[in-house]
Amino acid sequence: MSLADTSQKAADMAAQAGIDPLLFGITVLVLACFIGYYVVWSVTPALHSPLMGVTNAISSVIVVGALIAAGPAESNFAQVMGFLAVVLASVNIFGGFIVTERMLAMFKGKKKGAGK
Repeated sequence: MSLADTSQKAADMAAQAGIDPLLFGITVLVLACFIGYYVVWSVTPALHSPLMGVTNAISSVIVVGALIAAGPAESNFAQVMGFLAVVLASVNIFGGFIVTERMLAMFKGKKKGAGK
């Protein structure tokens, strides 16, 4: 069973129980935000570089999804939002690589004779 099937099944069960699907979706979003906040802020400083690498990988998946959304030939709201997602995810990817490079440079030892 895929994640999409599980999500659809949970939404169907919520609708059968009389819960508004919009309210259900907002509840899931808020819970995901809280979980993400506590997961990221509990990471030790030594693990921030690997975390940034994973974040860059997630952003690359977002870019692929945005390219699919921006693909239709007609100009509509999905195409505009897909283009915006590509731009913002690209900025996130390149910014993440810059931050990761700077973090890794902090762990490298200084060269001999460079700092007198």
